[in-house]
Amino acid sequence: MESQDPAVAEVVKESGESNLEKATAKAKETFDQLMNVSLNIAVTGKTGSGKSTFINAFRGVDEDDDEAAHTGVTETTMEPIMYKHPGMPNVKIWDLPGIGSPNFKANKYLKDVKFHTYDFFIIINSERFLENDVMLAKEIKKQKKKFYFVRSKIDNDIRSEQRKKGFDEQNVLCKIRKNCQKNLEELGDPKVFLISSFELEKYDFERLRNTLEEELPHHKRSALLQAWPVCSAKSLEKKIKMFQGIIWAASLASGGIAVVPVPGLSAACDASMVILFFTRCYYAFGLDDRSLKRLSERVNKPLLEHVVKSKLASAVREKAVARLQVSVALASLATIEYVASLLPVVGSAAAAGISFGTTYYLLKEGLNELADLARKIRKEAELDTLCSD
Repeated sequence: MESQDPAVAEVVKESGESNLEKATAKAKETFDQLMNVSLNIAVTGKTGSGKSTFINAFRGVDEDDDEAAHTGVTETTMEPIMYKHPGMPNVKIWDLPGIGSPNFKANKYLKDVKFHTYDFFIIINSERFLENDVMLAKEIKKQKKKFYFVRSKIDNDIRSEQRKKGFDEQNVLCKIRKNCQKNLEELGDPKVFLISSFELEKYDFERLRNTLEEELPHHKRSALLQAWPVCSAKSLEKKIKMFQGIIWAASLASGGIAVVPVPGLSAACDASMVILFFTRCYYAFGLDDRSLKRLSERVNKPLLEHVVKSKLASAVREKAVARLQVSVALASLATIEYVASLLPVVGSAAAAGISFGTTYYLLKEGLNELADLARKIRKEAELDTLCSD
């Protein structure tokens, strides 16, 4: 049986109580929170450090796309610019103005960029971290928020060092990390993440995700996991496990909806939950056209055809989940639920059972299909072979 999200486990426990309406309301609240909780990420650093490139990579957007953050060697950001994640609109990543000014004042900067908007800060530099980076980190810490140092453009450093005799990649990475930490030692021993925005599967990108996941409040983690690019088989499996846990909340919520004696209401609510759930899986697993196009170009293989062969993925892709006859199936159940919900307590319990079981089955089977499709595409693209090189 799938593991449950801790918040969902509490709902499951409460559903055993006599107050079905209370348990249902909590299940609905839990589902909505897990699927729609906001996450605001601030990205800052000096001009030319790779802020915009990092933002585009995180969002899975090419630099020449209309939705891309502007990149360049001159400062292109004079005030905070918000970019929504293409598949998870509740996740927003902010490109903040550069901090390279010689008369930089950290407290004024944070006030100007509306400090309280963000859940955490990523401070990026493509060389060594400087005094302004340290000043900003101190002020963020003083105001009790988290910050993370990212040393960008690591691929450039590796290419440069490869020309030298006796090149050893791990020694180069270790040297870069130590130099960064030396410049930041007055902050204690802060973690530094070495990243290439063009090779997310390498270096510390996954380590950064793991750290963020550990340190974020629990209710924010689902948003992070859904939006984070799939860079490894392990990353994909973590996403799948998270969605498995959400199934319980959606199923319990739909069970309670069935108690309301209005024809068609449960079908509509169930269908909306099913559609939202599958759409989030679709984007989180990298099955959307944009992600597969980029991956196909990278490995020189036609990968979109796998999605076309999947009825569920194709339906989500075309925003026509009704093609799966999900709506039809739920509509027929609604009649049964309506009749049962008009009966005494036994009837209400029976109606809830029908709705819970149906929604659970649909979500479980659909998740398995999309997960297997994502695994198949990774195998076809030989991604894990590439990552191990």
